Amino acid sequence: MLVRRCLAALLASTLAAAALPAAAETLPTSDIPADFKPSDDVKDFTIREVQIPMRDGVKLHVNLVIPKGAKNAPIIFSRTPYSADRAITGLPSNTYKLALPVTYAELADAGYIIAVQDVRGRFRSEGDYVVARPLVGPLNPANTDHSTDTWDSIDWLVKNVQETNGKVGTIGVSYGGFTTLMSLVNPHPALGAAVPINPLVDGWIGDDWFHNGAYRQSFLDWVYRMTADKSSKYALQFDRYDTYESWLSAGSASGMAKVLGIEEFPIFKKAAAHPAYDEYWKGQALDKILAKEPLKVPTLHVHSLWDQEDIYGAPAVYKAMEAKDAGNGGNYMIIGPWQHGQSNMASGTKLGAIDFGSNTSAWYRSEVLIPFFDAHLKNDAPKADLAPVTAFETGANVWHRYDRWPISCASGCPSQSKPIYLQANGALGWKTPTVRVAFSEYVSDPARPVTYRERPILSTYNPNTSWGRWLVDDQRFAEARPDVVTFVSEVLTEDVRLAGQPIAKFFASTSGTDSDWVVKLIDVYPAEYAPAPEMAGYELAVSMDILRGRYRDDPSKPTAIPANKVVPYEIKLPDVSHRFLKGHRIMVQIQSSWFPLYDRNPQTFVPNIFFAKPEDYKKATQRIYTSAQYPSRIELPIVE
Repeated sequence: MLVRRCLAALLASTLAAAALPAAAETLPTSDIPADFKPSDDVKDFTIREVQIPMRDGVKLHVNLVIPKGAKNAPIIFSRTPYSADRAITGLPSNTYKLALPVTYAELADAGYIIAVQDVRGRFRSEGDYVVARPLVGPLNPANTDHSTDTWDSIDWLVKNVQETNGKVGTIGVSYGGFTTLMSLVNPHPALGAAVPINPLVDGWIGDDWFHNGAYRQSFLDWVYRMTADKSSKYALQFDRYDTYESWLSAGSASGMAKVLGIEEFPIFKKAAAHPAYDEYWKGQALDKILAKEPLKVPTLHVHSLWDQEDIYGAPAVYKAMEAKDAGNGGNYMIIGPWQHGQSNMASGTKLGAIDFGSNTSAWYRSEVLIPFFDAHLKNDAPKADLAPVTAFETGANVWHRYDRWPISCASGCPSQSKPIYLQANGALGWKTPTVRVAFSEYVSDPARPVTYRERPILSTYNPNTSWGRWLVDDQRFAEARPDVVTFVSEVLTEDVRLAGQPIAKFFASTSGTDSDWVVKLIDVYPAEYAPAPEMAGYELAVSMDILRGRYRDDPSKPTAIPANKVVPYEIKLPDVSHRFLKGHRIMVQIQSSWFPLYDRNPQTFVPNIFFAKPEDYKKATQRIYTSAQYPSRIELPIVE
């Protein structure tokens, strides 16, 4: 019995040992395979990752999205600082129609290979990142820039992507619009078309960093995300949900930079060192650069009427390049009723409370974007039936085909602009003022600046932000303030169409020695509005901008404003394509702060507002003159 028990125990232990895993050295060191790639067998596309060498040896990362069966396909090439991986990420799907963001999906469906590259120094690309790196020259002592990097990348793509027909089109939004424009400087022979969308063109006059000398201090949020590290791992944490309070307590823009720990960041230091429109800004302005270049590549400029970030760029560079077109039909523009980048979004039916009656974004892509690319990049495609300018007219909600832009201006356009005058007692009308002395007055207090939208004002990248639609916010919140003056017309008895650039020409005085001026052109809805009762009385800004008074005479040479003297000012407002409908009214609002979007003017002339001290900020009495001697007005680009 004892022997049997011993044999049984021995057998049991032997069987147990056999069931144990192999020796420790045969076990995997990790549950994650060393080299695994998902199978593409069930997908209708493949993603090919490549590192393309530049002329200086730096390698830039590119994601190639290639639809299965692609052959003799053109390449659509985008260059971004916002991650090439994220740029091609839509929904988890085996079909590119869902796996890609909507514009890339539609282009892939139209037979294109998609190539997206991390720009130098960002995400998976090597090298050093310089924000909006200038062209090689006085502002860039290196031998590479966005133009050379694009040239080298296209050269590699057409030689190494077997599925292509050897033709490339560039496209991009915002910073990507800037890199798209850079592709037009010494373009590669394979570059057949370019579509810059809402591009950064001039960072001082009206894009991103400044507007007419007023610093867009909310840009510091972007500075932090883009330059704290190469992959945007870090995000700002403001000390208050309502950032209005954070900015006010920080004082100047440099004060906030210090609070955030970014006062030594190179891009902030460059802006603070160049508050005026000097050669640093002029030398980077792409409209000026491209005005000197021959037009070798057909270009479609995409402009958004309510672009909250780069509202200056597209019309400016279109106008600059038009002189180089010489009637050859290579320079096009489309103007849509969008926020920044909304032309690339799934829906362009609405922006905020404003309804356009149709999906304008989808229409643009199917009727303008893809036909434009097809005509210039496909071997057998017919010529696209595109007008030189395609413009959506807000208010009427209709598309127009134009042979030029603007349609109305002071001289040399099909229609001539017409002034609408600021009148005494807050009126607005077509007749020249006749009263001898008249002005509207308010007190501008830097301690209580006028906000650019209703509070609370969330940070730009807050998950709940509505930053993208603030330009269509109802302006009644501002009208109610005592430090905003308002001029409003009688109810319109007929439609008023605008197609061009409004220009504010007004006379003002300040008791201080510096001042900001904000001018808004507004469409006031009827007091009772049957089509949408909730829109009754809505004040829709169709064009507005800011001017820092010290630059009134010369953007490159700031001068103090003579206190309590009447001074003429001129502000070129953003382009409009709008119809004030019969039954609506036209309104103009003027104020002296737009906070915290722009830094506060201390209203005392100081050498550099970036470093203004608390004692520099003082109240000022502001007067807007509306007399026969000082006929303040808005030159409206009216289409008869």
